[in-house]
Amino acid sequence: MRLRLTPRDDSYYEMFADFANELVVASGLLVELISEDADREAIVEKMRQCEQTGDERTHAIMRRLNGSLVTPFDREDIYRLTSSLDDVMDSMEAAVDFIGLYQLERLPKGIIDQVGILERAAELTAQAMPRLRSMRNLSSYWIEINRLENQADHIYRRLLAHLFSGAYDALTVLKLKDVVDQLEAAADAFEHVANTVESIAVKEA
Repeated sequence: MRLRLTPRDDSYYEMFADFANELVVASGLLVELISEDADREAIVEKMRQCEQTGDERTHAIMRRLNGSLVTPFDREDIYRLTSSLDDVMDSMEAAVDFIGLYQLERLPKGIIDQVGILERAAELTAQAMPRLRSMRNLSSYWIEINRLENQADHIYRRLLAHLFSGAYDALTVLKLKDVVDQLEAAADAFEHVANTVESIAVKEA
């Protein structure tokens, strides 16, 4: 056990949990957006607000990090975890924005599958963040996130093949690929979050 001469700042646990809960909200907006009869303009605006909240949470954690003498785990890991959570939010917001800007009415089924994976990854991440305090029962989290990311990669490759199959005109292919790429980036960022949690757990064991 490490000897601590200065009280540890434990506020990070709550801040990470709040950030992860915001990702659940964002993934829910994605689900709403791809449903029939969705009010896309309203959802896009809600997603922008969600992304702004994510930015505020990122800045709050970074300010806390700069002012903390003792942190609950390595400062570099706090930075990596915060950045990865922010990357998830940014990618999901970009996907929503592209769908709204491009006025994409019909989306391939693969995009619906991508969104389903992101929704599940957000739920698992929100459940895992409070467990950082005890560092217990976390291995199932990063194992499942890695499995979901592998599944997301498979869906992504199949989507690309579908987009370039000749089923769409060239302009629509470019528009859909922007969306698909951002959803894949979000899945990758969720894996980065899980890998950082695994690294923290190994160091703290």
